[in-house]
Amino acid sequence: MTLPDGQRLLPSMQVSERADRVRRRFRDVEADALLVTSPANVRWLTGFTGSNGRVLVTSSSMLLLTDGRYEVQAADELARHGIDADLCITRTPHVELSGRMGMIETLALEAKHLSWLDAMDLDERLTSTRIVPLTESIDELRGPKDRGERARLAMAAGIADSAFASTVDRLLSPVALSRQPITERAFARLLEEAMFEQGADALSFETIVASGPNSARPHARPSDRIIEPGDFVVLDFGAAIEGYGSDMTRTVMAGGAPSHEQSAWYDAVADAQRAGVATVAADVEALAVDEACREVLRSEGMEGFLNHGTGHGIGLEIHEQPILSATSVGILRADLVVTVEPGAYREGFGGVRVEDSVIVTSSGCEPITLSPKGLVPA
Repeated sequence: MTLPDGQRLLPSMQVSERADRVRRRFRDVEADALLVTSPANVRWLTGFTGSNGRVLVTSSSMLLLTDGRYEVQAADELARHGIDADLCITRTPHVELSGRMGMIETLALEAKHLSWLDAMDLDERLTSTRIVPLTESIDELRGPKDRGERARLAMAAGIADSAFASTVDRLLSPVALSRQPITERAFARLLEEAMFEQGADALSFETIVASGPNSARPHARPSDRIIEPGDFVVLDFGAAIEGYGSDMTRTVMAGGAPSHEQSAWYDAVADAQRAGVATVAADVEALAVDEACREVLRSEGMEGFLNHGTGHGIGLEIHEQPILSATSVGILRADLVVTVEPGAYREGFGGVRVEDSVIVTSSGCEPITLSPKGLVPA
Protein backbone atom coordinates (compact mmCIF):
# COMPACT_ATOMS: atom_id res chain seq x y z
CA MET A 1 0.00 0.00 0.00
CA THR A 2 1.18 3.54 -0.79
CA LEU A 3 0.21 6.50 1.37
CA PRO A 4 -0.87 9.83 -0.17
CA ASP A 5 2.56 11.42 0.33
CA GLY A 6 4.23 8.56 -1.53
CA GLN A 7 5.44 6.69 1.55
CA ARG A 8 4.67 2.99 1.65
CA LEU A 9 2.78 1.39 4.48
CA LEU A 10 5.07 -1.58 5.05
CA PRO A 11 6.21 -3.34 8.23
CA SER A 12 9.50 -2.08 9.64
CA MET A 13 12.62 -4.13 9.08
CA GLN A 14 14.62 -5.28 12.10
CA VAL A 15 17.84 -3.57 11.02
CA SER A 16 18.99 -2.60 14.52
CA GLU A 17 19.01 -6.25 15.64
CA ARG A 18 21.52 -7.40 13.03
CA ALA A 19 24.80 -6.15 14.51
CA ASP A 20 24.82 -8.73 17.28
CA ARG A 21 24.44 -11.51 14.74
CA VAL A 22 27.45 -10.15 12.86
CA ARG A 23 29.45 -9.98 16.09
CA ARG A 24 28.85 -13.65 16.74
CA ARG A 25 30.14 -14.40 13.26
CA PHE A 26 33.50 -12.64 13.60
CA ARG A 27 34.03 -13.99 17.10
CA ASP A 28 33.95 -17.44 15.52
CA VAL A 29 37.28 -16.61 13.85
CA GLU A 30 38.64 -15.13 17.11
CA ALA A 31 38.66 -11.58 15.72
CA ASP A 32 38.04 -8.42 17.71
CA ALA A 33 36.30 -6.59 14.87
CA LEU A 34 35.06 -6.95 11.30
CA LEU A 35 35.27 -4.59 8.35
CA VAL A 36 32.10 -4.95 6.25
CA THR A 37 32.69 -3.93 2.63
CA SER A 38 30.00 -5.60 0.51
CA PRO A 39 27.44 -2.92 -0.47
CA ALA A 40 24.56 -5.33 0.17
CA ASN A 41 25.92 -6.25 3.58
CA VAL A 42 26.52 -2.60 4.49
CA ARG A 43 22.91 -1.83 3.58
CA TRP A 44 21.53 -4.85 5.45
CA LEU A 45 23.54 -3.95 8.57
CA THR A 46 22.95 -0.19 8.68
CA GLY A 47 20.23 0.80 6.22
CA PHE A 48 22.76 2.97 4.35
CA THR A 49 22.05 2.89 0.60
CA GLY A 50 24.95 4.91 -0.80
CA SER A 51 27.42 3.46 -3.29
CA ASN A 52 30.47 4.04 -1.09
CA GLY A 53 30.35 2.69 2.42
CA ARG A 54 32.32 0.52 4.83
CA VAL A 55 31.38 -0.46 8.34
CA LEU A 56 33.79 -1.28 11.16
CA VAL A 57 31.98 -3.50 13.66
CA THR A 58 33.57 -4.07 17.06
CA SER A 59 32.25 -5.89 20.10
CA SER A 60 30.50 -2.74 21.31
CA SER A 61 30.30 -0.19 18.49
CA MET A 62 29.90 0.46 14.78
CA LEU A 63 31.54 3.04 12.53
CA LEU A 64 30.20 3.85 9.06
CA LEU A 65 32.79 5.35 6.73
CA THR A 66 31.67 7.12 3.56
CA ASP A 67 32.47 10.26 1.57
CA GLY A 68 31.06 13.76 1.56
CA ARG A 69 28.41 13.05 -1.07
CA TYR A 70 26.52 10.96 1.48
CA GLU A 71 26.99 12.91 4.72
CA VAL A 72 23.36 13.97 5.11
CA GLN A 73 21.93 10.82 3.57
CA ALA A 74 23.98 8.52 5.79
CA ALA A 75 22.97 10.35 8.96
CA ASP A 76 19.31 10.24 7.94
CA GLU A 77 19.34 6.55 7.08
CA LEU A 78 21.14 5.54 10.27
CA ALA A 79 18.59 7.48 12.31
CA ARG A 80 15.64 6.12 10.34
CA HIS A 81 16.64 2.54 11.08
CA GLY A 82 17.58 3.17 14.70
CA ILE A 83 21.26 2.35 14.17
CA ASP A 84 23.66 3.39 16.92
CA ALA A 85 26.76 4.00 14.82
CA ASP A 86 29.34 6.73 14.47
CA LEU A 87 29.67 8.37 11.08
CA CYS A 88 33.04 9.19 9.53
CA ILE A 89 33.21 11.28 6.35
CA THR A 90 36.50 10.63 4.59
CA ARG A 91 38.10 10.21 1.19
CA THR A 92 40.72 7.85 2.59
CA PRO A 93 38.92 5.17 4.64
CA HIS A 94 42.00 2.99 5.11
CA VAL A 95 44.00 5.90 6.49
CA GLU A 96 41.11 6.71 8.81
CA LEU A 97 40.88 3.09 9.94
CA SER A 98 44.59 2.91 10.68
CA GLY A 99 44.10 5.59 13.32
CA ARG A 100 41.09 3.93 14.91
CA MET A 101 42.31 0.42 15.64
CA GLY A 102 42.93 1.13 19.32
CA MET A 103 42.70 -2.18 21.17
CA ILE A 104 41.77 -4.16 18.03
CA GLU A 105 44.42 -6.84 17.76
CA THR A 106 42.72 -8.93 15.07
CA LEU A 107 40.54 -7.56 12.27
CA ALA A 108 38.41 -9.84 10.09
CA LEU A 109 37.77 -8.94 6.46
CA GLU A 110 35.01 -10.15 4.16
CA ALA A 111 37.06 -12.59 2.11
CA LYS A 112 34.32 -12.98 -0.48
CA HIS A 113 34.03 -9.27 -1.22
CA LEU A 114 37.23 -7.34 -0.48
CA SER A 115 39.74 -7.16 -3.31
CA TRP A 116 43.28 -8.47 -2.89
CA LEU A 117 44.69 -4.96 -3.41
CA ASP A 118 42.47 -3.48 -0.69
CA ALA A 119 43.35 -6.28 1.69
CA MET A 120 47.08 -5.80 1.07
CA ASP A 121 46.76 -2.03 1.53
CA LEU A 122 45.03 -2.53 4.88
CA ASP A 123 47.61 -5.09 5.93
CA GLU A 124 50.41 -2.63 5.24
CA ARG A 125 48.72 0.22 7.10
CA LEU A 126 47.52 -1.70 10.15
CA THR A 127 50.95 -2.60 11.39
CA SER A 128 49.78 -3.48 14.92
CA THR A 129 46.66 -5.36 13.84
CA ARG A 130 46.51 -8.88 12.45
CA ILE A 131 44.29 -9.38 9.40
CA VAL A 132 42.24 -12.58 9.08
CA PRO A 133 39.69 -13.65 6.44
CA LEU A 134 36.05 -14.17 7.32
CA THR A 135 35.16 -17.00 4.97
CA GLU A 136 31.82 -17.82 6.61
CA SER A 137 30.15 -14.96 4.84
CA ILE A 138 27.71 -12.46 6.29
CA ASP A 139 25.70 -13.16 3.15
CA GLU A 140 24.37 -16.26 4.88
CA LEU A 141 23.03 -14.15 7.76
CA ARG A 142 20.91 -12.28 5.24
CA GLY A 143 19.18 -15.54 4.26
CA PRO A 144 16.05 -15.75 6.45
CA LYS A 145 14.01 -12.61 5.91
CA ASP A 146 12.22 -10.70 8.63
CA ARG A 147 8.60 -9.61 8.27
CA GLY A 148 9.53 -6.25 6.76
CA GLU A 149 11.83 -7.83 4.21
CA ARG A 150 9.23 -10.40 3.21
CA ALA A 151 6.66 -7.64 2.75
CA ARG A 152 8.97 -5.74 0.40
CA LEU A 153 9.75 -8.84 -1.61
CA ALA A 154 6.04 -9.64 -1.89
CA MET A 155 5.24 -6.09 -2.96
CA ALA A 156 7.95 -6.21 -5.63
CA ALA A 157 6.56 -9.53 -6.86
CA GLY A 158 3.05 -8.08 -7.01
CA ILE A 159 4.29 -5.20 -9.16
CA ALA A 160 5.85 -7.68 -11.59
CA ASP A 161 2.61 -9.68 -11.65
CA SER A 162 0.63 -6.55 -12.52
CA ALA A 163 3.10 -5.56 -15.24
CA PHE A 164 2.86 -9.02 -16.80
CA ALA A 165 -0.94 -8.92 -16.76
CA SER A 166 -1.02 -5.52 -18.45
CA THR A 167 1.41 -6.38 -21.27
CA VAL A 168 1.25 -10.09 -22.11
CA ASP A 169 -1.75 -9.78 -24.44
CA ARG A 170 0.51 -7.80 -26.78
CA LEU A 171 2.33 -11.09 -27.41
CA LEU A 172 -0.62 -13.48 -27.33
CA SER A 173 -2.75 -11.77 -29.97
CA PRO A 174 -1.95 -12.85 -33.55
CA VAL A 175 -3.78 -9.78 -34.81
CA ALA A 176 -1.64 -7.42 -32.73
CA LEU A 177 1.58 -9.14 -33.82
CA SER A 178 0.67 -8.95 -37.50
CA ARG A 179 -0.58 -5.35 -37.43
CA GLN A 180 2.11 -3.98 -35.14
CA PRO A 181 5.23 -6.17 -35.14
CA ILE A 182 7.27 -5.83 -31.97
CA THR A 183 10.89 -6.66 -31.19
CA GLU A 184 12.23 -8.34 -28.09
CA ARG A 185 13.85 -5.08 -27.07
CA ALA A 186 10.63 -3.09 -27.52
CA PHE A 187 8.59 -5.58 -25.50
CA ALA A 188 11.20 -5.52 -22.73
CA ARG A 189 10.76 -1.74 -22.54
CA LEU A 190 6.96 -2.13 -22.35
CA LEU A 191 7.31 -4.58 -19.49
CA GLU A 192 9.79 -2.37 -17.65
CA GLU A 193 7.68 0.76 -18.11
CA ALA A 194 4.69 -1.13 -16.70
CA MET A 195 6.69 -2.09 -13.61
CA PHE A 196 7.67 1.53 -13.00
CA GLU A 197 4.09 2.66 -13.56
CA GLN A 198 3.00 0.16 -10.90
CA GLY A 199 5.43 1.66 -8.38
CA ALA A 200 8.78 -0.11 -8.80
CA ASP A 201 11.80 1.77 -7.46
CA ALA A 202 14.08 -0.02 -9.90
CA LEU A 203 14.47 -3.17 -11.95
CA SER A 204 15.87 -6.05 -9.96
CA PHE A 205 17.97 -7.21 -12.94
CA GLU A 206 18.23 -6.79 -16.68
CA THR A 207 14.98 -7.98 -18.26
CA ILE A 208 15.15 -11.07 -20.46
CA VAL A 209 12.85 -11.30 -23.47
CA ALA A 210 13.99 -14.19 -25.65
CA SER A 211 11.90 -15.38 -28.59
CA GLY A 212 12.11 -18.20 -31.11
CA PRO A 213 15.69 -19.45 -31.49
CA ASN A 214 16.87 -16.98 -28.83
CA SER A 215 14.72 -18.72 -26.23
CA ALA A 216 17.23 -21.61 -26.31
CA ARG A 217 19.72 -19.29 -24.59
CA PRO A 218 18.89 -19.08 -20.87
CA HIS A 219 20.32 -15.58 -20.38
CA ALA A 220 19.70 -14.08 -23.80
CA ARG A 221 19.55 -10.31 -23.90
CA PRO A 222 16.66 -8.61 -25.69
CA SER A 223 17.56 -8.03 -29.33
CA ASP A 224 16.03 -6.34 -32.35
CA ARG A 225 14.57 -9.66 -33.48
CA ILE A 226 10.87 -9.31 -34.32
CA ILE A 227 8.73 -11.69 -32.26
CA GLU A 228 6.86 -13.96 -34.65
CA PRO A 229 3.70 -16.06 -34.30
CA GLY A 230 4.60 -19.55 -33.14
CA ASP A 231 7.62 -18.44 -31.11
CA PHE A 232 8.32 -19.51 -27.58
CA VAL A 233 8.89 -16.24 -25.68
CA VAL A 234 10.78 -16.49 -22.38
CA LEU A 235 10.11 -13.52 -20.10
CA ASP A 236 12.37 -13.27 -17.04
CA PHE A 237 11.96 -10.03 -15.11
CA GLY A 238 11.58 -8.38 -11.74
CA ALA A 239 10.88 -5.17 -9.87
CA ALA A 240 12.64 -3.83 -6.80
CA ILE A 241 11.19 -2.10 -3.73
CA GLU A 242 13.63 -0.42 -1.32
CA GLY A 243 16.41 -2.64 -2.64
CA TYR A 244 14.48 -5.93 -2.43
CA GLY A 245 13.98 -7.48 -5.85
CA SER A 246 11.48 -9.94 -7.28
CA ASP A 247 12.23 -12.65 -9.84
CA MET A 248 9.74 -14.44 -12.09
CA THR A 249 9.86 -16.23 -15.44
CA ARG A 250 6.96 -17.07 -17.69
CA THR A 251 7.17 -18.68 -21.12
CA VAL A 252 4.33 -17.87 -23.51
CA MET A 253 3.42 -18.71 -27.09
CA ALA A 254 3.44 -15.73 -29.41
CA GLY A 255 0.33 -15.23 -31.49
CA GLY A 256 -1.05 -18.68 -32.03
CA ALA A 257 -1.55 -22.21 -30.86
CA PRO A 258 1.55 -24.25 -29.95
CA SER A 259 2.49 -27.37 -31.82
CA HIS A 260 2.17 -30.75 -30.13
CA GLU A 261 5.94 -30.82 -29.57
CA GLN A 262 5.96 -27.32 -28.09
CA SER A 263 3.11 -28.19 -25.72
CA ALA A 264 4.85 -31.38 -24.60
CA TRP A 265 8.11 -29.50 -24.02
CA TYR A 266 6.36 -26.80 -21.99
CA ASP A 267 4.31 -29.30 -19.98
CA ALA A 268 7.43 -31.22 -18.94
CA VAL A 269 9.11 -28.07 -17.63
CA ALA A 270 5.94 -26.89 -15.88
CA ASP A 271 5.59 -30.31 -14.22
CA ALA A 272 9.23 -30.15 -13.12
CA GLN A 273 8.67 -26.71 -11.66
CA ARG A 274 5.59 -27.86 -9.73
CA ALA A 275 7.57 -30.79 -8.35
CA GLY A 276 10.35 -28.46 -7.21
CA VAL A 277 7.95 -26.05 -5.50
CA ALA A 278 6.20 -28.97 -3.80
CA THR A 279 9.56 -30.07 -2.35
CA VAL A 280 10.42 -26.71 -0.78
CA ALA A 281 10.04 -26.62 3.02
CA ALA A 282 12.12 -25.81 6.08
CA ASP A 283 14.62 -28.56 6.99
CA VAL A 284 14.56 -30.00 3.45
CA GLU A 285 17.95 -30.37 1.77
CA ALA A 286 18.50 -27.70 -0.87
CA LEU A 287 19.74 -30.45 -3.17
CA ALA A 288 16.34 -32.15 -2.98
CA VAL A 289 14.61 -29.28 -4.76
CA ASP A 290 16.98 -29.48 -7.70
CA GLU A 291 16.67 -33.27 -7.80
CA ALA A 292 12.86 -33.11 -7.79
CA CYS A 293 12.92 -30.90 -10.88
CA ARG A 294 15.51 -33.03 -12.65
CA GLU A 295 13.67 -36.27 -11.92
CA VAL A 296 10.62 -35.06 -13.84
CA LEU A 297 12.75 -33.96 -16.79
CA ARG A 298 14.72 -37.22 -16.59
CA SER A 299 11.51 -39.20 -16.91
CA GLU A 300 10.78 -37.29 -20.14
CA GLY A 301 14.29 -37.77 -21.50
CA MET A 302 14.95 -34.04 -21.10
CA GLU A 303 17.33 -33.70 -18.16
CA GLY A 304 20.24 -33.01 -20.51
CA PHE A 305 18.48 -29.88 -21.70
CA LEU A 306 18.55 -28.24 -18.24
CA ASN A 307 21.93 -26.49 -18.16
CA HIS A 308 21.64 -24.39 -15.00
CA GLY A 309 20.68 -24.71 -11.36
CA THR A 310 17.03 -24.71 -10.42
CA GLY A 311 16.93 -21.79 -8.03
CA HIS A 312 18.52 -19.34 -5.63
CA GLY A 313 17.76 -17.03 -2.75
CA ILE A 314 16.60 -13.47 -3.41
CA GLY A 315 16.72 -10.32 -1.29
CA LEU A 316 18.96 -7.27 -1.48
CA GLU A 317 20.77 -9.13 -4.26
CA ILE A 318 18.93 -11.03 -6.95
CA HIS A 319 21.18 -14.06 -6.48
CA GLU A 320 21.70 -14.85 -2.80
CA GLN A 321 22.31 -17.92 -0.72
CA PRO A 322 21.12 -20.60 -0.85
CA ILE A 323 21.80 -21.85 -4.37
CA LEU A 324 19.52 -24.72 -5.43
CA SER A 325 21.55 -26.90 -7.77
CA ALA A 326 22.97 -30.37 -8.26
CA THR A 327 25.92 -29.41 -6.04
CA SER A 328 23.95 -27.74 -3.23
CA VAL A 329 24.76 -28.48 0.40
CA GLY A 330 22.80 -27.64 3.54
CA ILE A 331 19.12 -27.38 4.33
CA LEU A 332 16.47 -24.77 3.69
CA ARG A 333 15.41 -22.63 6.63
CA ALA A 334 12.10 -20.99 7.39
CA ASP A 335 11.68 -17.44 6.03
CA LEU A 336 14.19 -17.86 3.23
CA VAL A 337 12.82 -16.54 -0.07
CA VAL A 338 13.96 -18.69 -2.97
CA THR A 339 13.21 -19.20 -6.63
CA VAL A 340 12.36 -22.47 -8.35
CA GLU A 341 13.12 -22.16 -12.05
CA PRO A 342 13.86 -25.28 -14.08
CA GLY A 343 14.13 -24.94 -17.82
CA ALA A 344 14.86 -26.94 -20.96
CA TYR A 345 16.66 -25.48 -23.96
CA ARG A 346 17.31 -27.02 -27.37
CA GLU A 347 19.25 -25.17 -30.04
CA GLY A 348 17.22 -24.86 -33.21
CA PHE A 349 13.96 -25.56 -31.38
CA GLY A 350 13.75 -23.09 -28.53
CA GLY A 351 13.55 -23.06 -24.78
CA VAL A 352 11.14 -22.94 -21.87
CA ARG A 353 11.63 -21.75 -18.30
CA VAL A 354 9.02 -21.39 -15.56
CA GLU A 355 9.95 -19.64 -12.33
CA ASP A 356 8.28 -18.60 -9.11
CA SER A 357 9.62 -17.00 -5.95
CA VAL A 358 8.42 -18.59 -2.71
CA ILE A 359 8.78 -18.01 1.03
CA VAL A 360 9.99 -21.13 2.82
CA THR A 361 7.73 -22.19 5.70
CA SER A 362 7.76 -25.03 8.21
CA SER A 363 5.07 -26.86 6.27
CA GLY A 364 6.08 -26.02 2.69
CA CYS A 365 6.23 -22.68 0.96
CA GLU A 366 4.16 -19.63 0.10
CA PRO A 367 4.43 -18.33 -3.48
CA ILE A 368 4.74 -14.57 -3.88
CA THR A 369 4.76 -14.57 -7.70
CA LEU A 370 1.17 -15.25 -8.66
CA SER A 371 0.94 -14.69 -12.42
CA PRO A 372 -0.92 -17.43 -14.31
CA LYS A 373 1.17 -20.00 -16.17
CA GLY A 374 0.76 -21.77 -19.46
CA LEU A 375 1.83 -21.02 -23.02
CA VAL A 376 -1.44 -19.09 -23.24
CA PRO A 377 -1.91 -17.92 -19.61
CA ALA A 378 -5.48 -18.24 -18.44
